[in-house]
Amino acid sequence: MANRGPAYGLSREVQMKIDKQYDPDLEQILIQWIAAQCGADVGQPQPGKDNFQKWLKDGTILCKLINSLYPKGHEPVTKIQASTMAFKQMEQISQFLRAAEKYGILATDIFQTVDLWEGKNMACVQRTLMNLGGLAVAKGDGFFAGDPNWFPKKSQENRRAFSEDKLKEGQNVIGLQMGTNRGASQAGMTGYGMPRQIL
Repeated sequence: MANRGPAYGLSREVQMKIDKQYDPDLEQILIQWIAAQCGADVGQPQPGKDNFQKWLKDGTILCKLINSLYPKGHEPVTKIQASTMAFKQMEQISQFLRAAEKYGILATDIFQTVDLWEGKNMACVQRTLMNLGGLAVAKGDGFFAGDPNWFPKKSQENRRAFSEDKLKEGQNVIGLQMGTNRGASQAGMTGYGMPRQIL
């Protein structure tokens, strides 16, 4: 966390809302998956948001994670090196983010470098890693390690091919959103302008 003082007023309220979105249970699932995917040499942090952030902060574990989802020789991050220099750590995180987008994660689902490096939005980091795990399970290419039930299943495309006759048949049906004309009749209607009969 950069040299920033405590937040006050609206900034503090916004930061507290962001912090409430962080899920400690999801943190444990992500740690288990990263350890299974990358091997035991990455270690495991103590529970807690700050420890999770420090564990991932230099970007080396994230780069190992994304490389483990590719076949040998086709890894997207070629140079992974631990460094204490801030710009090097941020560059490693940026390499992971570019590789994750290339892997298939939507740009809207990807966190920003400062979200992790400064620990400003760790919930967003969790969402990105959860989407990455779900996508790795859905690809089913054999590179995913761990329990597939850790992540929600991604929806699969289900294309339908209708014949021309079936499509024409559908044009004759009035959709229920527009109401229906079945059972409609004018029986019992009185002519316009006649007074209503009150008995």
